[in-house]
Amino acid sequence: MVASGVPNGASPSHGPGTGTGTGAPSHVSASAVVAVLAAVGVVVSLMQTLMVPLIPVLPKLLHTNAGDASWAITATLLTGAVANPVFGRLGDLFGKRRMLLLSGYILVAGCLVCALSDSLVPIVAGRALQGLGLAIIPLGISIMRDLLPSKRLIPAMALMSSSLGIGGALGLPIAAIVAQNFDWHVLFWGSAIATLILVGLVTIVVPESPVRGSGSFDLPGAVALSAGLVALLLAVSKGSTWGWGSGTTLGLLGGAVAVLLAWGRWETHTKAPLVDLRTSTRRPVLLTNLSSTVLGFAMYAMSLICPQIMQLPKATGHGLGQSLLATGLWMAPAGLMMMVVSPFAGRLITARGPKTALLSGTAVMTVGYVAALGLMGSPAGVMVIACSISAGVGLAYAAMPTLIMASVPASEGAAANGLNTLMRSIGTSTSSAVIGVVLANLTVSFGAAQVPSLTGLRVGFLIGAGAALAAFLVALAIPARKAPAPTVVVPDQRDPRARSTDAIEAAEAGGVTVPAGGPGIDRPATLTIHDH
Repeated sequence: MVASGVPNGASPSHGPGTGTGTGAPSHVSASAVVAVLAAVGVVVSLMQTLMVPLIPVLPKLLHTNAGDASWAITATLLTGAVANPVFGRLGDLFGKRRMLLLSGYILVAGCLVCALSDSLVPIVAGRALQGLGLAIIPLGISIMRDLLPSKRLIPAMALMSSSLGIGGALGLPIAAIVAQNFDWHVLFWGSAIATLILVGLVTIVVPESPVRGSGSFDLPGAVALSAGLVALLLAVSKGSTWGWGSGTTLGLLGGAVAVLLAWGRWETHTKAPLVDLRTSTRRPVLLTNLSSTVLGFAMYAMSLICPQIMQLPKATGHGLGQSLLATGLWMAPAGLMMMVVSPFAGRLITARGPKTALLSGTAVMTVGYVAALGLMGSPAGVMVIACSISAGVGLAYAAMPTLIMASVPASEGAAANGLNTLMRSIGTSTSSAVIGVVLANLTVSFGAAQVPSLTGLRVGFLIGAGAALAAFLVALAIPARKAPAPTVVVPDQRDPRARSTDAIEAAEAGGVTVPAGGPGIDRPATLTIHDH
């Protein structure tokens, strides 16, 4: 059966002269699309580590106490968690590129608010706006799925998925250099300019996806999910400060459970759910999301422990006495490692399937954490630890969107990727709380201060190893699947130019597409993606 150039349940959006409804060019380069989207992903992920060098001096800079100053970090976490599924669904309904651009403009606005502020409230508001920009990464992955030639898709999604770790790792040394040599507002001015340039490039280079979901936006579901997530993440991120047995923490946890259960019931009964829980509870999707949560926990443990080892004074007997800038430079190769691994991950996924890549990544992470117990005595050893764990993260992260895309309809791709990114965020937040408690309770005296003990650091590494092993075991239960099948393009036989069976040549000849055995990479005949 021959179908039009969009998947079942989706509809194309056509505009004058382009076929994309956006004014973007109809003839574009696949390489340009990948480069621009990956660059945007790296810049967006910088937002997570942008303020790390400022944490010790934030109370002074914002004229407040340490507890209130921490909201500048927490605000981004909360809004980022909410943005992923909400913007994903909006992207499926109204255009992924359109929502990506909106997220980018909101991110620029957040940077400008912070750049012009010197007090707590506007800084927290600006950081909350920056968190909404984190939805760009799952939206970018979904755009790639809808537009790219099949042979370019897997490596491109691997690179885009790993951009979260690349930007996070590179952000620390960049932010440290700026913070030590310039006014701290320069961090936000620079971020605003870089984001604005990249948003402009998206407008010029990236076409709108023709894939659309059906139905309407589930506003009650969005409000309930947002409330439940905010309550949950507030309890997890602030529990150590407020006390895990405090009325505030327990009340937020109880409220989160009640609201999320009510939200789940609503989603299974409404005609146009924010998140299709029936699809999300399918075994491949459910297990992939569960693995993503545990993987996020394992990844973030390294990010919390390694910098502390680097910066603890040598006089403690287990610290390495490195400055913040030196620590950032030693840790930077870990982010680059994810970039190096992503092409290999793409080839592994193509040859062996995404499950193999996920298992390989979590196995490498487990070995890296165990090896850390004998390598934490020098800066070079810590760098090796971080690089090995990051290599595993790169393999595993590359597999996640492929597993999700192979199991959900194309018209739900952005929402499904947003949910997967959300589950990863929940894992990192939980890791921050658990590792924070361990390092805060297993301490030694150093002068008048209490610092993490060698035992505490080792226990942290063992917890990371346990989380990576748990992710491996969950991945074992995921049904084995190949990478998403490419779309077979059937040329229009009325057109004498249509002679090739190659997807791109057939599309250029005005062909029509047929999904080949699963969620395909479909595009309308009016949109040509050049494979170069």
